[in-house]
Amino acid sequence: MVRIREAIVVEGRYDVNTVRQVVDTVVLESGGFRIFHDQDQLRLLRRIASVRGLIVLTDSDGAGFVIRNYLKGALPTGSVKQAYIPDIAGKERRKRHGSKEGKLGVEGMRPEVILEALRRAGATFEEEEKTGTKPTNPISKADLFAWGLSGQKDSAVRRAALLKALDLPAHMTANALLEFINAVVTREELEELIHRITVGD
Repeated sequence: MVRIREAIVVEGRYDVNTVRQVVDTVVLESGGFRIFHDQDQLRLLRRIASVRGLIVLTDSDGAGFVIRNYLKGALPTGSVKQAYIPDIAGKERRKRHGSKEGKLGVEGMRPEVILEALRRAGATFEEEEKTGTKPTNPISKADLFAWGLSGQKDSAVRRAALLKALDLPAHMTANALLEFINAVVTREELEELIHRITVGD
């Protein structure tokens, strides 16, 4: 599996699963047309785009281009790259009916097609053999529990303090929080921040 620096935003959760099997990076779900009304998710995408860059990878149908064009205008100029999959007729296996336009979406693309789309978009590939770097140790829900940020009596208070310290919305979900911290904060930085919050209690 290859690693890239930029995070990737796709339309739905099945797209997320497909892309995560091909590249090692943060993959975010726009929620399809929900992104038009989800200011918290848009704010999250803006922050990630400004820190590490973001690649938009939507389906090649009309709906995909509506979402793509919206994100193009809503995200910081210069920090977003556009990856395009080819028009391929077909239907994903899990679906009873194909899309309105009869095209395969990101979910139905072969790994080599996704990689080529990312290369053409100008993704920054991090080759471990040349750089000597190793995959980062992603922060998980188990870590949040171990740090007292979930599943414990005062977890809500601690989590609220962390969200405030990171300048994030107070009602951000645990999944969205994980996406953000894995995209822009190292484990060491987060542990130090949590320690400061705990000491300040």
